[in-house]
Amino acid sequence: MNDDIDKLRIDKWLWAARFHKTRSLAAEAVDSGKVKVNGVEAKRAKTVGAGDRLELRLGRFVFHIDVLGISNKRGPAPEAQKLYRETEESKEARARLADQLRADAPLFHFKGRPSKRDRRQIAKFHKTHAES
Repeated sequence: MNDDIDKLRIDKWLWAARFHKTRSLAAEAVDSGKVKVNGVEAKRAKTVGAGDRLELRLGRFVFHIDVLGISNKRGPAPEAQKLYRETEESKEARARLADQLRADAPLFHFKGRPSKRDRRQIAKFHKTHAES
């Protein structure tokens, strides 16, 4: 964390906090409306500081985080995690969504054309589920 700065552009902060791999991906997320600062949709040049509340959408997951610090340098993950704190409600909601996505996952994961063994398993699955 740098003590000499107290505000930083949102795209730079998201990159430094390791929410996105590159600054351009962070800027793209901000431009597409996936980031809110204190409940307001953010623009790329919006500055954030300690005490701000962010809402980030990454895929299907939504993070509600409080900004604790500012850094304009991307460091290791343990250092980046000191820049923010995720709310308990956000953690619980993400855990519920992850559980639901695992439960809804398909039973079979094939790469390419099914093998003879795979086709037997599919037939067995259809036979057992057709009876119930």
